[in-house]
Amino acid sequence: MADKILKKDKAAEALKELSKFRLFAPAKSDDVVLFRQIEDPAEACLDYANSTVPPKKVVFPQTETLFRFKLGNPELREKNVEEEGTTVIFGLRPCDARAMSIVDNLFSWDYEDPYYLKRRELTTLVGMACVTPPSVNCFCASVGGEPFGTENLDLLLVDMGEEYLVKVLTDKGGKLAETIGSFMENAPEGAAAKAEELAGAAREALSRSIDTSGIEAKLPALWDSPLWKEVSAACLGCGICTYLCPTCHCFDIQDEVEDAEGRRCRMWDSCMFREYTLHASGHNPRPTRKERTRNRISHKYSYFPGKFGVIACVGCGRCVNLCPVNIDILEILGKVVEA
Repeated sequence: MADKILKKDKAAEALKELSKFRLFAPAKSDDVVLFRQIEDPAEACLDYANSTVPPKKVVFPQTETLFRFKLGNPELREKNVEEEGTTVIFGLRPCDARAMSIVDNLFSWDYEDPYYLKRRELTTLVGMACVTPPSVNCFCASVGGEPFGTENLDLLLVDMGEEYLVKVLTDKGGKLAETIGSFMENAPEGAAAKAEELAGAAREALSRSIDTSGIEAKLPALWDSPLWKEVSAACLGCGICTYLCPTCHCFDIQDEVEDAEGRRCRMWDSCMFREYTLHASGHNPRPTRKERTRNRISHKYSYFPGKFGVIACVGCGRCVNLCPVNIDILEILGKVVEA
């Protein structure tokens, strides 16, 4: 399908049309931008920088019930994700869309997770290109991404001032474009060239970068390095860097029982927590924040690339922006390169 134009004064009508699906869009809540389900287009905040919590929570909820059970009843009441219906995530940044494709590797590896994969199948991703880097700490180009990246997106919107250029990237994107086709018009000649210029300028505007070549092979040799004690000295163990990371996927599973009924639920966990690796014996192979920091960096830049061929980081900068003690992953990687 050819590129289209969606004028900004038509965006609300287009979102209203999409609200017949399970529609998630960036919305402000107490001055924090989050992706949440909306029905009123006025709730959407499309001129945002980036959301605090990544939209991965739509396909990988922070807490979800997998099934329910009852004493004396051998049948499990399993969650049916299909009942949630078609989902549209509108306006996510290219790095967050790319992050989902990275997480896909984990959930379809040795076991195909039916909850996650069904949601992914039912979800259409409409991206918003980063004409201006959302943060001074963005470094997507250093880890394989781009401000105008299209990986894993079905549609890409480019802010052209008074209108959005709409690029259709997949069949799912084409079907969604048909749904809002009455609110769009054909893109004029030269629109694509202007978008290319904006993409080049956006890439040039990225102020931070790191050469990641060789880091995967170098990290194992630094296992006993004093570097880890140094870079983890300020860490509080709060887990913000993992909870707000779009590629982190650690979870815990618990059974919660009340009287004769219960549920098995899954919830986000963090490798930065002491309890994450605590054995029933009391032994903990990662007893301090030094070992946990080493694991976090090694997993993203060595273990995961070694297993799946891609760095488990998209350079969104959230872990830098939101760390309460200003720990900077780019500074850590710089020390790894120099070590």
